[in-house]
Amino acid sequence: MADDIGERIPVASRGSSWNLPIWVFFKDASCVFKRDGIGMEILNIALPAAMALAADPIASLIDTAFIGHLGPVETAAVGVSIAIFNQASKITIFPLVSITTSFVAEEDTIHKIQQAGINIGNDLEKGTSSINNNNMDHTHFDVTSKNNDTEMQGTEDSVDNQDLEKDFVMTTCKSVDAPPPSIGSDKDQKTKTERRHIPSASTALLLGAILGLVQTIFLVCLAEPFLNVMGVKSGSPMLPPAHKYLTIRSLGAPAVLLSLAMQGVFRGFKDTKTPLYAIAAGDLTNIILDPIFIFACRLGVTGAAIAHVLSQYLISFILLFKLMKQVDLLPPSLKDLQLQRFLKNGFLLLARVIAVTICVTLSASMAARLGATSMAAFQICLQVWMTSSLLADGLAVAGQAILACAFAEKDYEKAAAAAARVLQMGFVLGLGLAVVVGLGLEFGSGIFTKDKSVVRLIAIGIPFVAATQPINSLAFVFDGVNFGASDFAYSAYSMVLVSIISIGSLFVLSKTDGFVGIWYALTIYMALRTFAGVWRMGTGTGPWKFLRSTRLLP
Repeated sequence: MADDIGERIPVASRGSSWNLPIWVFFKDASCVFKRDGIGMEILNIALPAAMALAADPIASLIDTAFIGHLGPVETAAVGVSIAIFNQASKITIFPLVSITTSFVAEEDTIHKIQQAGINIGNDLEKGTSSINNNNMDHTHFDVTSKNNDTEMQGTEDSVDNQDLEKDFVMTTCKSVDAPPPSIGSDKDQKTKTERRHIPSASTALLLGAILGLVQTIFLVCLAEPFLNVMGVKSGSPMLPPAHKYLTIRSLGAPAVLLSLAMQGVFRGFKDTKTPLYAIAAGDLTNIILDPIFIFACRLGVTGAAIAHVLSQYLISFILLFKLMKQVDLLPPSLKDLQLQRFLKNGFLLLARVIAVTICVTLSASMAARLGATSMAAFQICLQVWMTSSLLADGLAVAGQAILACAFAEKDYEKAAAAAARVLQMGFVLGLGLAVVVGLGLEFGSGIFTKDKSVVRLIAIGIPFVAATQPINSLAFVFDGVNFGASDFAYSAYSMVLVSIISIGSLFVLSKTDGFVGIWYALTIYMALRTFAGVWRMGTGTGPWKFLRSTRLLP
């Protein structure tokens, strides 16, 4: 493999310290829509993942649409509560999900390679035995000659078997989804259906359950102080509905974190359809229960929170039921858990997640300080902004899973090709979203509210929400690319720097330009996130340093 790549590298492109591999972003750009092997693998993972990722924000949009008919105060109150809950969830679970996907992909790949090696070894042993048995039937040779021939044949079989097994394992390493050649054996068929033990999966669920309980306790006990920090002070008309919604929704935190941890496991298996089905069932339940609890039972924002909590527990139950069929979740011992590995990288991503979410949360706080009307408009624009942008996270999930396997296999050609393809797809997706979101908000803002003042502010935010879609898409895809390469340290440090700059611009621009200034600051924030990703790959540093010494031409 390495020799083949080396033959395709122009001599002039090697060894130069100024050889910045910026070309990687344009690699096979004309094939961005080609349905080849890498393209279909990305789409098979990305499409269900994108639908699953967009489902929860869509459910929040539906909540916002129902609650919007209760009035701008209730809409603003729920917006602040959702911002607090989402920040807490991202801080506690996002590092865990990101690490789980990469670690499970690596472990599952190694497991498949080892299993394939065992199968081929058994087949070769059976084949050698069969050959020897057949040779035993031939007794027409001289005893001395026969012994010599047997020794020579045994030596040749041993060499051939070693070479064949090596070739098979290498082939399996490059395509781990291919079935082992030992077909028809009852023992082999049983192995395929046996539950496998993936240490990272067990670790992820344990940490998810613990973090979910901790989040519930913190949000229930500190709901009012958190709302005060967000600008909802005592005496504000937003405080009672916001406190009710946040407190009740916090009871669903264990289910949310467990379901997200299990989604990380399934993504590591490159299975994004199972989470999609579970999330679709849960969100459909939420949509059905919303009008019943909010209007029929006259529970208002309390009913919306109850419906959301019930839907999250349903999602968690479905995923756990499916996962238990594939994985033995009980580790042989506590030492078998990957706690140290998770915690080491988890703290890095924890710093990153805090930096990522603090800008959005702070922007919501700034909007809340401008009044209920501004907060209601900002909440609607933000939900649309995040929902549409998260569609690109499907590509990020695909990139992360494929790259994690490619780096584990040391298949750098596939790593470069997959990274380039998902980034190109992300940019094209962003351009399409810019058009759809712009037209959708222009003509559909009345779906969320009938308040003319809120609609007027939404119209002001439309250019920002639409125009930033290509930048947002690239930023999200770069996250998946970096996580797939296990580049957790750079992701954390670069995001902290981006956050510091963005927070400064948010304070300055919100004071000078108000509602518009907040969106200027968010645009700067997403642009800097994208630049950080371009810099890492484009300069060929960290896990991408192989790009500086090799040019993987099409």
